[in-house]
Amino acid sequence: MKTDRFDVSGMSCAACVVHVEKSVQKLQGVQSVDVQLLTNSMTVKYDENLIQIPAIENSVQKAGYGAKVRGTAASRTSAASPVTDIATTEAQLLKIRFLGSLIFLIPLLYIAMGSMIGVPLPAIFNTAQHGFSSAFTQLLLTLPILFLNRPFFFRGFRALLQRSPTMDSLVALGATAAFVYGIYTLYRIGFAYEKGALTTATTYTQKLFFESAATILTLVTLGKYLEARAKRKTSSAITKLMDLAPKKALLLQNGTEVEVPVEAVRPGDEVIVKPGQSIPVDGTVLTGKSYVDESALTGESMPVLKAPGSSVLSATVNQTGYFTFQAVRVGDDATLAQIIRLMETASASKAPLSRLADKISSVFVPVVLLIAFITTLTWLLLGYPFDFALTTGIAVLVISCPCALGLATPVAIMVGTGKGAEQGILFKSAAALEQAHQVNTILLDKTGTLTTGKPSVTNIVTFGNATEEDLLRTGASLEKQSEHPLGKAVLETAAKRNLTLEPVTQFAAILGKGVEGMIQGQRCLVGNSEFLKANAIEGISEAENETETLAANGKTPLFIARNGKLLGLLAVADALKPDAREAVQQMKAEGFRVILLTGDNEKTARAIAQEAGIEEVQAGLLPQDKEAFVATRKAQGEIVAMVGDGINDAPALARADVGIAMGGGSDIALESADVVLMRNDLRTVLSLFQLSHQVVRNIRQNLFWAFFYNVLGIPLAAGVFYLSSGWLLSPMIAALAMSFSSVTVVLNALRLRQMRFSTTNENNTYKLINKKADSLVQPNFTQSFSRSPQNMKSITLHIEGMTCSHCSALVEKALKGVKGVQEAQVNLAEKKATVSGEALDPQQLKKAVIDAGYQVTQVE
Repeated sequence: MKTDRFDVSGMSCAACVVHVEKSVQKLQGVQSVDVQLLTNSMTVKYDENLIQIPAIENSVQKAGYGAKVRGTAASRTSAASPVTDIATTEAQLLKIRFLGSLIFLIPLLYIAMGSMIGVPLPAIFNTAQHGFSSAFTQLLLTLPILFLNRPFFFRGFRALLQRSPTMDSLVALGATAAFVYGIYTLYRIGFAYEKGALTTATTYTQKLFFESAATILTLVTLGKYLEARAKRKTSSAITKLMDLAPKKALLLQNGTEVEVPVEAVRPGDEVIVKPGQSIPVDGTVLTGKSYVDESALTGESMPVLKAPGSSVLSATVNQTGYFTFQAVRVGDDATLAQIIRLMETASASKAPLSRLADKISSVFVPVVLLIAFITTLTWLLLGYPFDFALTTGIAVLVISCPCALGLATPVAIMVGTGKGAEQGILFKSAAALEQAHQVNTILLDKTGTLTTGKPSVTNIVTFGNATEEDLLRTGASLEKQSEHPLGKAVLETAAKRNLTLEPVTQFAAILGKGVEGMIQGQRCLVGNSEFLKANAIEGISEAENETETLAANGKTPLFIARNGKLLGLLAVADALKPDAREAVQQMKAEGFRVILLTGDNEKTARAIAQEAGIEEVQAGLLPQDKEAFVATRKAQGEIVAMVGDGINDAPALARADVGIAMGGGSDIALESADVVLMRNDLRTVLSLFQLSHQVVRNIRQNLFWAFFYNVLGIPLAAGVFYLSSGWLLSPMIAALAMSFSSVTVVLNALRLRQMRFSTTNENNTYKLINKKADSLVQPNFTQSFSRSPQNMKSITLHIEGMTCSHCSALVEKALKGVKGVQEAQVNLAEKKATVSGEALDPQQLKKAVIDAGYQVTQVE
């Protein structure tokens, strides 16, 4: 079996989705079909020995829609996303159709209804003698609107002929009936003038329904444009992610540099990476050393040192050195291609809360058609004139036409998103608004979400007679010559204190250790403890206790020495945002389950989580791991919101029920998310859920008003009360009622502008519903800080083969997957891992490390 995804154009409602699915499902060899309205896509699983792609595309085209298969993730890294193209084109065409229709609708309504509301009209349109001129002018103004909106008629009547009526079918029938009756009335006016019957002619001029046909088409087109614009914003993330990958790669062939397209790289090729270049494929370093910025994939702000044996990933950026590596995973197997594939799959998944309007329409449309037919036929059988029977049938179609139904959701969303924008909240889709009010679990990224996203000095510790100013001045003077991110943090702290830096000579940077230089004839060093110990600096032993405390809190110590003596140390870390702890407390107070997800190491993650007040944490996660974690939580029955800001969060943001991106994050994260917090303030998350609750309630109210006139008006239009009371709803009044229902919907949506936000919920201004977190079973891999010390056991494993932090993270993750393990800490420098837990099996631990690709030399 083979699975392919197709881009489908022309769908507008749930009935369209069903129509496309039925058309493809009946083909021989097709096992399953999943059509997504929001992303205009279709996933088909089929036997390629029985059916080919062209046959599937032709089946969709015969059903009245467009279909085109997509390529592989690797082949699309240099091309625009077809989803983006389709969504953009659809929105542009609908905008043109709406504006063009509006240009003709305004004068049409002026001529048709001006006299009814007391607006003065030119004499040529306002007297009994000129009734035909008015009617003919209305016809001419209606024709362009019919032409601009001809897709309604093509798709609607085609679906009707195939016995799968859609909303387009009802729109087409209502507009056609009103227009045809207008033509009929135009002839009756002409006949009346021929006979000199001015009174009859005047009567018929009040029965023209050209403006009803035009209004139906224009208002429904407006609703479709608003919906298409929301769709367009959800489809450009994949294109931007594709642009992240380099298009070329430098290969070393027979000692010569050869530039080739990245698609030409094969496993085993030797690839060259120079400073500032992006790494094209996944591989293993062969020669050279350098720091690599992996924030695009791991979210970790600190560059990682790469040396021979280290793994490098596609789309990460080489910062300083020159190195070569052997290509291991290329094409669709590369990390970036996998992320693209994950995003495509997650973006195409259906929202749990389906669109209520589309569900209702699948039943509403055929029922209305049946009522209109029965109404016309019944009055004819009762012996009433054809004019009377036709009028009642048209009145049923016109009052039932789903203008308000088509506007109920997009208008509320438009007003709600505008209100959200005032608070720094940008919703990007209707699905996000519908889903956010049901969220019960919030997953938080660390770097850039809970923390500031860049290193800063958090502690200054001096030794001997050194002052903080001496320590900072020496460190900043040396780091001014360096390009390391930690050095920038030192410089920023010195600048805040307005310290004057000293000139440095004989500066040298020792990769992976630190920097040194001469200041006023004295040798000064900044670096890690091993670097200073190797240079026989006095006082290092005095700082060991302080160093261990800082490291336990996830902080990196920078030792500073001058003239052979230790001045002190600076602790550098990605600090917690000022508002983060308060935001987490508010989330927990509202009943949300809060979990920290990060690509950072376990120790740092625990320290940040504890500071923020988060009890559950997952560390050392790659983008695929985060996405899998979100999928697992959803499988447990939770409604999940993911909050992140990095490219590494993109798959998880797309997979979550509601993806929330911080405004200061990467473009990819912003495009992948359903909601963007422009104020970069976590406290805004609660306002987000409050707004969602109010908008969803408003949508439901709008749907009520949209159908209220149908429930009340359809019996009147059908003449149910005509025989007993003489009540009969004319098509003109039906059109007014239909229009008034749309006005009611818009006015109700505008009430959202008066909404007041209260993130602390002091006055019970809103209530979050469907909180299931308390009743859910805790998954095995969720870690808690509160553990029982009883029956705890500790085992130490000596491991060979680890060369970088990525290796240690893999080992740590493998050990934590063993039954009974509660804690696992890997010491890369000492090449060992310490595991704590209950009923630990040394052989299972050893096997887990070996399966991860490393060697266990001793178990203690």
